[in-house]
Amino acid sequence: MYESNIDLDAVTAIDTHVHIEADDCGHAALPQPLLDAADAYFQRTGPSPTIDQIADYYRELSMAAVVFTVDSETNMKTPPNSSAEIARGAARNNDVLIPFASVDPLQGEKAVHKARSLVEDFGVRGFKFHPSTQGFAPNDEEFLPLFTQLEAYGLPVVFHTGQTGIGAGMPGGFGIRLSLSNPMFLDDLAARHPYLPIIMAHPSVPWQDEAIAIATHKANVWIDLSGWSPKYFEPKLIQAARTYLQDKVLFASDYPAIKPERWMRDYAGLGLPDEVSQKIFKTNAARLLKLV
Repeated sequence: MYESNIDLDAVTAIDTHVHIEADDCGHAALPQPLLDAADAYFQRTGPSPTIDQIADYYRELSMAAVVFTVDSETNMKTPPNSSAEIARGAARNNDVLIPFASVDPLQGEKAVHKARSLVEDFGVRGFKFHPSTQGFAPNDEEFLPLFTQLEAYGLPVVFHTGQTGIGAGMPGGFGIRLSLSNPMFLDDLAARHPYLPIIMAHPSVPWQDEAIAIATHKANVWIDLSGWSPKYFEPKLIQAARTYLQDKVLFASDYPAIKPERWMRDYAGLGLPDEVSQKIFKTNAARLLKLV
């Protein structure tokens, strides 16, 4: 059972978006052609790090990290990595890791039961969804039982938004639909479930205006800044983070796709005030994750 032992005074930042791409036996959560295409897209080489290697890496950086996989079993026809195993790995590294889980919404009542077990038996602190790879529209009433259950727990749910490197450059994008990751679906979800904390992952290219509008309008919606180097952020996103959304923006790298050191280095070029950066790097996430 996971219980956090993170010393917030000892960490400089909380990276809210870190992928566990392969379990301890080397099983990957996506078909190999997709993984190969993603490696080419992100210009990566070498094996994916294990959860213990990720923990050691973040210790060296004096950072904490939210870790998760994505369960796309039905749509991708590939058995998922184990969220329970991730929770156990985070428990043995609870000074730096925070476990989120993933369930496959297309599995209906099975997904609801699995979510309950992951919270009540393993202590996960949130959930991750990727509508495009999981093949579902988050606002569809078919998934009302799942999100009603998650709302009852009050735990954050992270949704991929915008374009994705998964399937990029492949014929038909491997059948993955970017349209399912339009953040406007999450506006519907946030309105229906006002006490469900929702994190829109990534600058939502090509829907940045929509994401900013939703985060501004809905008290239960945040934006994480993962998946893009800050030097590519649109000026409107930087301005919102500097001013009226400074309490609702989260540092996130998308490691191992992007290393947090590179993200931090490029972020420094934005020139945001130190008091805003402190919120983005740690304070906002600590409050949302109930670490304070």
